[in-house]
Amino acid sequence: MTYPSNGSVAPPERPAAAPSMPGVPPQAQRGGGQPGGPAPRRRTAWAEGVDRLKAGATTEPGRLRIIGAVLALLVVAFGATTAWQMTDRSAAADDVLHSSQPLSADAADIYRSLADANTAASSGFLAGGQEPAAARDRYERDIRNAADKLVTAATSTDPGTRSAGTIAELNKLLPQYKGLIERARANNRQGFPLGGAYLRYANEKMQTEMLPAAEDLYKTENQRLRDDYDSATPYPWIAIALGVLALAGLAWAQRRNYQRTNRVFNQGLLAATAASTVVLLWLVVGHTVARSGLSSSYDHGVRSLNVLHDASIASLKARGSENLTLVSRGAETVSVKGESKDKYDVDFQQEMTALAGKLNAAYALADDEGDDVGRRPVTKANDSMKEWLARHKDAREQDDSGNYQGALDKIIGSKKDKPTGECFDLVDKNLDTALVHEQRQFSADAGGGRDAMTGLPMGAALLAVLAAGGAVFGIGRRLSEYR
Repeated sequence: MTYPSNGSVAPPERPAAAPSMPGVPPQAQRGGGQPGGPAPRRRTAWAEGVDRLKAGATTEPGRLRIIGAVLALLVVAFGATTAWQMTDRSAAADDVLHSSQPLSADAADIYRSLADANTAASSGFLAGGQEPAAARDRYERDIRNAADKLVTAATSTDPGTRSAGTIAELNKLLPQYKGLIERARANNRQGFPLGGAYLRYANEKMQTEMLPAAEDLYKTENQRLRDDYDSATPYPWIAIALGVLALAGLAWAQRRNYQRTNRVFNQGLLAATAASTVVLLWLVVGHTVARSGLSSSYDHGVRSLNVLHDASIASLKARGSENLTLVSRGAETVSVKGESKDKYDVDFQQEMTALAGKLNAAYALADDEGDDVGRRPVTKANDSMKEWLARHKDAREQDDSGNYQGALDKIIGSKKDKPTGECFDLVDKNLDTALVHEQRQFSADAGGGRDAMTGLPMGAALLAVLAAGGAVFGIGRRLSEYR
């Protein structure tokens, strides 16, 4: 029996097993999915919010929340726009009544006071060295009135504006004019012919510098008044459109609610609809009434006032030219169709033609319903103007024939002659009566227009907040059914 050798070759060993490694999952590729790629991009909060909104909109509670938010936003936007637009229009209407129209009237008074002062100065000069106290008092009153109105206009005008510059110019020219008039009076009292030259120089300064400046101020303030009307009268279309849109949205929401629940009324949505309807009706009706009152105040107030002011100015300038015809005694002439004529008499005829036209226009505008209060003083002024022309014709015939004293008596009056100044005073008096009537009518119409918008901005904002609260409450009641 054989046995294996103890020291021979060792039996072959089994190969050692390779050490096992723990499994590692493959890494996703950034943007593609392959291992070793960049890390995935993180989504923004906005995108996640949009996804949540989309997910919520697929459920009825989510849709109700969106509808409630949109309705509340529409109603609030409607109320805010209404308050904004009507605040602007109410402020413009208040400016028409209390700022721009009074300033326009003051500008017209400045013009009229200056023209009347010039007329009173020439009337007093014609009376001779001993100037009548009435003419002197009238001149001083007109100068004081013009100075006071300039102060009022200056305090109501923004610095640096065109009106402010015109007022400053008039304030500089007024003392210069007064100085020339005083020199004319001093020379006239002593019987020096130089007095007439000073008076003509003063008249030239008035006609070529002061009255054009006053007219420019008048036109500027009239344009400001027109701008305020343009700001107060346009319809608030943006607010009206938002109001219609808000009501349409509320009506759609209630119809949708009825179709899904078979309930006729939702108290919150119904309250929101009622409040929005009140605001829209208040807006449309209130602004329509305001617009009507403001338009009436312009058509039957401002336009009439402008024409009457123009008529009064033409009357004053005609009277001044009539007086200066005798003061100059033909020293200044102009050529009319090849014929030499007295400059001031030509000016007189032109102003009387303008006066006749303005009186006709004033009569047409004074269309009081069933009432002749507005037309009566215009008719009387027109009759006095015709008498004035007839008396002026007699005076010119006397002057042309060489009878200066006879012409003077017919202009300033005498024991046997009725003066043209009497007719001028009647024209001026009746025009003042017509101006008072038209100013009263303007104030009534403009005040009514402004009052129609009283409380609308604040009321619209308050009702809009209530309507938005009603819409949120109504939607909230529906949402509570899903809890």
